[in-house]
Amino acid sequence: QVFTFNKVEIRVQPSVKVKNGAPMSIICHADISKTTDFQLKHNFTIFKNGKLVFMTISHKEDARYEIPVARSSDTGDYECTVTADGKKGFSNSIYVWVAGMTKPILTADKKEVSEGEVVKLRCELPEEVPPLEFFFRKIKTNSAPKEKRVPEQNQNFSEVEFPVEEGDNILQFDCFGKRQVRSGWESSQHSNSTLVTVKEPFIKPTLITRPSGNITEGDQIEFECSTEVAQMRGIEIILQKNRTILNSVRNEKSLKYSTVAIQEDSGEYLCKVEQGAVSKATKLNVFVSELFPKPTLSASMTKLDESKDLRLSCNINDFQGANFSIVRKSSTGDILLKNSRVLVIKVNVNDTGSYTCKAEVKGIVKESKRVRINVYAPVSKPTLSVVSGSPEVILGKPLQLICHSVMGTPPITFTFYKGNEIKKNVTNNTYAVFLDEDIGLNDNGAYKCDARNNHSSGVKTSNILNVTVIVPIKGASLGSVPYGEVEVGSDTAFLCSVKEGSWPIDFKFFKKTDHEVLLHEVREYSDRTIWHKKTMKRKDTGTYYCMASNRASVDVRSRPITISVILATWQKGIIAAFVLTAIAGVGALALWWFLRKKKKAKGPSMEMSGSALAPNLTNEKLTRQPSDGNYYSGSGYIEDNENHMKSTDESKGPDLESAEVDYTEVEVSSLDPHR
Repeated sequence: QVFTFNKVEIRVQPSVKVKNGAPMSIICHADISKTTDFQLKHNFTIFKNGKLVFMTISHKEDARYEIPVARSSDTGDYECTVTADGKKGFSNSIYVWVAGMTKPILTADKKEVSEGEVVKLRCELPEEVPPLEFFFRKIKTNSAPKEKRVPEQNQNFSEVEFPVEEGDNILQFDCFGKRQVRSGWESSQHSNSTLVTVKEPFIKPTLITRPSGNITEGDQIEFECSTEVAQMRGIEIILQKNRTILNSVRNEKSLKYSTVAIQEDSGEYLCKVEQGAVSKATKLNVFVSELFPKPTLSASMTKLDESKDLRLSCNINDFQGANFSIVRKSSTGDILLKNSRVLVIKVNVNDTGSYTCKAEVKGIVKESKRVRINVYAPVSKPTLSVVSGSPEVILGKPLQLICHSVMGTPPITFTFYKGNEIKKNVTNNTYAVFLDEDIGLNDNGAYKCDARNNHSSGVKTSNILNVTVIVPIKGASLGSVPYGEVEVGSDTAFLCSVKEGSWPIDFKFFKKTDHEVLLHEVREYSDRTIWHKKTMKRKDTGTYYCMASNRASVDVRSRPITISVILATWQKGIIAAFVLTAIAGVGALALWWFLRKKKKAKGPSMEMSGSALAPNLTNEKLTRQPSDGNYYSGSGYIEDNENHMKSTDESKGPDLESAEVDYTEVEVSSLDPHR
């Protein structure tokens, strides 16, 4: 019994697009070839979106998955597998779309509500599978619907609350749903409409004034705001003007507020009634006629010198019979100067400030605009100085000057001059700063400044400030005489000079060792200096340099030079003489020894007779040679014996000049030729 799967197919009846609510069948078919006609048991499984939805066992080659009422949740990808006697066949995937959604069902928790309350709605899509989106609508007459969107990921219903607002009477609500399909979004029908009736907890308030019109400044004006309420508890009435609360009451049906009318009372008034979340308001415009205009304050002068007379006068155009007063404004309150239309005072600087006048008629007080009075004291003669303190500036560096007046009423205008050229004008309180960034070699003076304010005395000028320009050191160099090699005991002159730089100049001479050694320093009012170093020693051999600086505070270092201290000529002559003497002595000794050996060869008698005197004499004379040899060894000082040099005082000069030379006579006897 041999068989094989040719293919496995899946199809949908009536079609792959089915209307919501219609019947639908998913058919799985196995095409199998057999060697003989025998029965084969088939295991059919159908999957939707990868999940098992149907399974059956049959001897037939077809299996049918019946869906009597198709819903949108049945939309998806379907495929099937067939298993027979250990063999398995797979179908392709097919997409089935159930078009349309079930009609949603809307319910409301209340049929009648009051303003300020909320209506809770529930919208359900039966037989639909999440995720879904729900849309709720609140519909009022003569206005656009208000809509709320609520996505639901795990359930096929949603709930939402709508507040009931002022002006809501009969409300209508409905809802609909959406789901996402392969081609986009699919919407359901709208649900049934639900009606909700709205009750008013209180009526819109009324706002009136007494008198109702022709209100003039000085009249008593009364405001009354009232309403009708169903329940008095929690009611509140508020009267406002320009966001300012004038009066309020609680648990009352009406509010009253009265005041003496002034022109500033003209404007829009708002009466507001609140209870819980419900608020209703009424507006009323009020106009108050002017009884008299605001007064005007005039001054004889607004800017004047101290000790001058100031006249202030207060007037009202085309009006008589007002009571006037002149006041000065301050941070602590008004200061009454005089109850009169006119005020005359002799001013000082403390009278600087703002002044107004007030006019009173029938208890109505009006105030003029402020008039600013400035009283000036004359400026004192300014002082001009350098900010750093010293009247010096380094060439190429900026110069900062300060001009200061001890006395004088600000603002003070300061003017800076460089020579006769105006460089800067600065207006400040008591001082001003000027920065001169263009300092040249010849800019050595003629700075001054002026100071002036609004006092009639005019301009005050400072003394002329002379500033010294400091030229920094450039091009330091070092030389010596003699140069390069110097004999022991001689003097050396070191010359340090600079190419340019302001005097005085500080010169320093250094010798390089393991650390810098300062040998000499001096201050010169010149561009060069000479340092004489006395009695040079072998230890003075080394590298030298000099450093120059001035008030520019920049140290300039020269290139180093090398000095070698060598032996003097007379010292070299002594050493040569000693060496030649030693060579001559060695030669004489060698000649004597040769003659003696020759005599010994001629006969023992001569050797014996000569041995008594010659050896003794020779021994005596040879014993003195070690003494002479020690002296020559001692002359190793000339070869720069450092230990001996360090123990010698530098002021005494070289050791060879003060050392005495010891001489030893050596007698050489001639042999008797007859012996």
